[in-house]
Amino acid sequence: MKGSTLFKIIGAVAVINLGSRFIGFLREVVIGYQFGTTDIADSVIAAYTLPNFFYVVLGGAITTAFISIFSKMDDPLKRETFVSSIFTWLSLLLLVFTVLLMVFSEAVIGLLFQGFAVEEVRLTADLFQIMAPATLFLVLSMWFTGILNVNGKFTLATTSTLVMNVVFVIVAVVAFPYIGPYAHAYGAILSAIAMAIMLVILLKKGKFVRFRLNFKLDDDFKKMWRLALPIILGGATLQFYFLIHRVFASELAAGAIAALNYSSKIVQLPQSVLMTAVTTVIYPLLAKKVAANEQDNIQALYQKGLRMMTIIIIPATIFAFFYAEEIFRLVFEYGSFTRESTLIAAPLFQILVIAMFAHSANLYVTRFFYAKEKSVLPVLLGTISVFGINVILNLLFIERFGAAGLAAGTSISAICNFIMLIVAAKYVLKLKLFGPKIMSTAMKFAVLFGGLIAVQLAVKNVVTIDMPIVTLAVGGGASIIVVGFILYVLRFPEYEAIRTKLKKKVVKRG
Repeated sequence: MKGSTLFKIIGAVAVINLGSRFIGFLREVVIGYQFGTTDIADSVIAAYTLPNFFYVVLGGAITTAFISIFSKMDDPLKRETFVSSIFTWLSLLLLVFTVLLMVFSEAVIGLLFQGFAVEEVRLTADLFQIMAPATLFLVLSMWFTGILNVNGKFTLATTSTLVMNVVFVIVAVVAFPYIGPYAHAYGAILSAIAMAIMLVILLKKGKFVRFRLNFKLDDDFKKMWRLALPIILGGATLQFYFLIHRVFASELAAGAIAALNYSSKIVQLPQSVLMTAVTTVIYPLLAKKVAANEQDNIQALYQKGLRMMTIIIIPATIFAFFYAEEIFRLVFEYGSFTRESTLIAAPLFQILVIAMFAHSANLYVTRFFYAKEKSVLPVLLGTISVFGINVILNLLFIERFGAAGLAAGTSISAICNFIMLIVAAKYVLKLKLFGPKIMSTAMKFAVLFGGLIAVQLAVKNVVTIDMPIVTLAVGGGASIIVVGFILYVLRFPEYEAIRTKLKKKVVKRG
């Protein structure tokens, strides 16, 4: 795949994913409008925790492992057998698992959220019982998108997620006046079914899958599961953080789960748009480069990806930290989400956003381990970070700092995980974080970020109008100008690449 084609595809996926994530984020805004930071908001968010968790964690692990193995197969018949055996066993296992979740819904919720009052447990369990079947359709859909991605149909796969989020929001809004919080439960199941149906149609139309039962367990099938199981622990640390958030926050006052959820969702939005687009397109390409043993190209991809993430995500982090309250006022402060809710959630957001780059980089770097089928080490490091450092810090901080302590524990452990992954990548994968001229590069980035911080401090002092949209517009505009100016003056290669590409487009159109 040529570089220009690759970036066009990434751009298309990013645009569709941006719309999808925006609609998905709109659901959180709807929850805020309908319930604010109340115990009902906690129940709605907690009930969807497990279906979404299994979708991202289990579905993501299976899809990642599937792509790694499928990309290296040349025999069409072998590929067909491999796909049919996964479809058969995955459907069967998910069906049994979903039934168990529905039967034991109250026990599961009571075990996870032990700090909930009896009424909260009952409402959450009722919502979860309705949502539980979504697990089956969501996990299968995640794998279906993997099949489309590995066949080069990236935009179709991403569009299915957009459809799911649109259906979810429509049901949650339209049905709310009639059935209250249960609108979100039915929105979850109906949207999951809609996405699955769309993907099945696309797969059959493209003749990528022949939905046949095949109970054969060959070596490739077993290899995929051996690869997927560790990825479940190592490749979805962000989701484990959020699950642990909610388990611990159930011990705090009503609304703590909701406040942490709103904060974490805003943090996820920019990094998800970028990382989903990049990993969706790059990971199948990376797997093929590993199969061809193109170490120099892998090294270049590793460094370029991390540099680009640094240039995009760190400035976004600085901006979000300075304008946390304005962001919440503009996005959430409507209906049941009051100024008091903003004052609760915005400080949590500031703490969580500090680790936005670390979360994104962790996801990116682990993909290089998975592509080389060295999944044990990132799993170990992720486990230490999430269930070791994070949980210990939560236990130490929660009594004194409450929800802020949980947010701090997450950010600190994510940064620790990033440092350990970078060291591991250097010595295990032989991937260097820095190219030549390390000191020069470090100084350039220091000037870039220092300049941004200085500008934001100046804007906050100069712009005193009590209108969030004005403050955000001025601050955002200043950020873009400063970043562009510093990239140009210090001759960042990324600036030159963008300028050259734009120049070629202008000449071509002319």
